[in-house]
This record gives sequence, C-alpha cells and structure tokens, in this order.
Amino acid sequence: MAASPEGKPPPRLHGVVMIALPEGDDGWPSSSPAGEAAVAFLDRAGAADADAAGWGEEERRRTAFSLRRAAGAVLALAALAVAGYFCLYAGAGTGAALRFLSAPAEEQGQGGRASFLLPLYSKARAGAGAGVVTGASDGAAQNSTAAALPLRGNVFLDRQYYTSISVGNPPRPYFLDVDTGSDLTWIQCDAPCTNCAKGPHPLYKPAQGHIFPPSNSLCQEIRGNQKPGDTSKQCDYEIAYADRSSSMGVLAMDNMQLIAEDGQRENLDIAFGCAYDQKGELLNSLANTDGILGLSSAAISLPAQLASQGIISNAFGHCMTTDPSGDGYMFLGDGYIPRWGVTWVPLRNGPDNTYSVEVEEVNHGDQQLRKLTRVIFDSGSTYTYFPREAYLNLIAALKDVSPRFVQDDSDKTLPFCMKADSPVRSVDDVKQLFKPLTLQFRKRLFIFPRTFTINPEDYLIISDKDNVCLGVLDGSEIGYGSAIVLGDVSLRGKLVVYDNDENQIGWIQSDCTNPRKQSGFSFFLRKALHNQFL
Repeated sequence: MAASPEGKPPPRLHGVVMIALPEGDDGWPSSSPAGEAAVAFLDRAGAADADAAGWGEEERRRTAFSLRRAAGAVLALAALAVAGYFCLYAGAGTGAALRFLSAPAEEQGQGGRASFLLPLYSKARAGAGAGVVTGASDGAAQNSTAAALPLRGNVFLDRQYYTSISVGNPPRPYFLDVDTGSDLTWIQCDAPCTNCAKGPHPLYKPAQGHIFPPSNSLCQEIRGNQKPGDTSKQCDYEIAYADRSSSMGVLAMDNMQLIAEDGQRENLDIAFGCAYDQKGELLNSLANTDGILGLSSAAISLPAQLASQGIISNAFGHCMTTDPSGDGYMFLGDGYIPRWGVTWVPLRNGPDNTYSVEVEEVNHGDQQLRKLTRVIFDSGSTYTYFPREAYLNLIAALKDVSPRFVQDDSDKTLPFCMKADSPVRSVDDVKQLFKPLTLQFRKRLFIFPRTFTINPEDYLIISDKDNVCLGVLDGSEIGYGSAIVLGDVSLRGKLVVYDNDENQIGWIQSDCTNPRKQSGFSFFLRKALHNQFL
C-alpha cells in the first residue's frame, strides 16, 4: 500500500454503510446525484479521513455504480434460475414463465379462480350379486329416441376409485367413479328407470324443467351425429363401451355442490347424464357407486364445464396412496398443482378426448420392451395394459427373474400368476427380486430426461393363493393393440395433473395423504422478476 505525502500510511477502512433512498418512478433507487452519493465509506475518524485516504468523489461514484451492478446481477441470476425451472423442469417453456410473471396477483392464489378438493375412496371389485331395478312408465325413458352417439366410455369398467358429490336441491350425496377416460358425468336416475343397478343411494329424480332440449349447445356437443329434422323433445344419448355394455339416458342440469379451498360449499349449475337404462357388465360395476364422473378433455366433461363458466382453470389432478386399500384425493382447478418438481410432457392431440402422450421406449430394467408408442393415462382402468408385443416380452422377462417362481395356470386371479417356493404375504416380500418398468419420454432440450417409473409394487399383485400376479394385461384384448393404458395400479403414489389450458400432463411422487394449497411467489419477488423478464 502506498504511503501518504507526509509519509504516513492512509487510515484503515472499517466498514460500509448502505443508505436506502426512496424509489424512483420506475420502482428502483433514484439515479440522481443524491443516489450516487448514497454509499459512503467511513472509518473511525469520519468522512473527512475518507477523502484523506484518497477516496474522492470519482471513486465513490465508481463504487456505488459497481454495487448497483452487483445487485442487478443477483436479481438477474435469480430470474434465470426461475426461468430455468420453468423451461427445463416444469417443461412448460418460457411462455409459461412469462405468463406466470405477468399474471395479476389475484391469479397467483390470491383470490382469483377457485379450486375444489374432493376425497377419493378405494373400493373392492363389484360382485356378481348386484341388485337390478327394472321397470318403465311414462317419462323421459319412454320418450327416448337415442341412437349410439359419439360419447366415449372407458374401455375397462372395473373402476377402483370413487368420490362423493352432492346434487340437487336440497343436495343429496352420490358416489361417482372417477374416470379420466369418460366424457360425460352421469348418475343413475328415475326418469323412470328401465334397467338400473341397485347402488348405494336412491336414484336421482330430475325435475321436468331440468331436461335439456335437443337445440341446446351442450346437447349438440354430445350429439355430433344428430340428423337434421330430429323431432325429439329431449336430449337423448347412449354410451357404448368396449365390453359391449351401454348406458342410455337424457341430458339434464341441476345444482352440484362442491367444497372450495376455504371450506365453503358452492352450488354450481352442471349438465350431466340422467342414466335410466344400463346393460351388460356395467350393472355389476355400479354395485358400489351411483354413476361416473367424466373427466376427459371433452367440452361436456366436468372440468371443462367449470372452466367455460370462468369458475376454475381447466386443470385437475388426482393422488392415490400406494396402499391399494388406501384412499386419496382429487382436485378441480390449479390451486393444488405443485409449483416445483413436476415432470411435464405435452399431450398428444387426437379426436378421442383421451389424455395420451408419446413415449420413446418402454423398458423393464435395462431390457427394452418396445420403442415409440402412445400412452393413455386412465384413472377409470384398474389395471395397466401393454401392446401385445411389449406384454409378451414382459412375461418372458418375469419368467427369467428367479428359479424360485414358476407359472401357475390354475390361479385365475389375473392372466399371468407365478407361485413362489415359499408363501408370499405381500409385494414387500418379493419386490427386491423384480425390476422397475420405465417409460422414457423425449428429453427436454435433448439433455434433461423425463421418465415415468412403475416400481414392482405398482405392477405386481398378490392373489388369494399367495401367488405373485402381473397387474399388466394384454391391450389387444380390449382394442388397444398399439397403445399403453396406465391404470390405477400404476398411478398410485403419484400426484398426476391434467392441464388442459397448457395442453400437458405432469406427475410427481407423493404419499397422497396431505393435499397442499399452493401459493404464488411473493409480490415483491414477482415484481423484481417481472422487471427482469419484461
């Protein structure tokens, strides 16, 4: 260090004092001369000694400018970190980041669109002893002129999870199977009933004024093949299922009561099916429930109806515990979507309203089972389905797992079961012997992997004979010879989000026991990032 002209060393600096000034018009500290002199370097002797030390006006300006540049660099790095999350991990691209930062505060969880939380309950398979109510008299059922209309029903009717929703005035509870593969929400009803299962609650009875006419736009949505000159006085429909079951009904509207995040009950007008004639195996599957909650991407689905009224964002999700006998929850709206850690992949556009995505390869451990194919996320299917080639390859791989297991064709629980050389009480006893199934999606920016992992406990089932059975079935038997259908057995232990606004689907590991309302960034951080981005 150089000596002073008097031969004495300059006094030692002892600290830095930062003086905050009022903001300028643009929200940042003023750049006036007063702002430039806002930083002073002091020692024990005071400011005069700073000048003696060689800290003139020019040096103070230079230092203040450097500190402002450092603060700006910190904010820029924070903005880049947030942008990196949105672009690389959330998979939503920079557009989503900009929309998030430019959105008003009320849309960031501060009083904007609502979200609704619903419980999920697991159920046992419906038995063959389901009661059936039959009969017909004058009413909507006799007036029906319905033909098979292009409503989509789930390909596998043994649904595992249901929720409880109250309908009508006064509201009455109904148990509805949760089905992301079905368009229309419908409830068995007395219109009168022609053929109905004896479910857990009395049949819904619609008021005459609640029946839709054929001219209604929602009726046109579900009756896309209606011929000109149709003279029917009500909106009839029929849903045909892959197992040749069917449900016939009439489109109605009534109050549906949902519980918002604050615990308040809201009554909303919702269009749904009043189903008065069920046929086939569908009657057995309705032994424990009253109908189906349609959650597909169709305009008639419940989330789409609520979104079209501006009540929620067109997004929803479900979370099922890893225990098959455990429960879970679902939500409508975006209030419970995690802000961090979700793996997002773009939805594949198609005419069938299913939630499907493209997967590059399917593996069992290190062994490839199949290359490029389509994956459908379907909460209405209990089991998972593979294309026949991948299914046979998986069975061959499982046969080579260990000499301890031999195929047991006498066990009819599922198509493929294996007997061990000692009793198996739970999947935990054998899961370490099996390898996970992985669905590999296209990498983000060709670098960051996106994988959906199905652990052994999520595709193996222990039968009543203490055998290990494969919870993956041959998709060709239900008409899905080239696509994978992910059912409940493989969706457990994950929060799965269906975002129709952004045309994407996402998932994150979860114990599914504690739904958490998400909040946006703090106002001040969002303002700073907004200034950096926009």
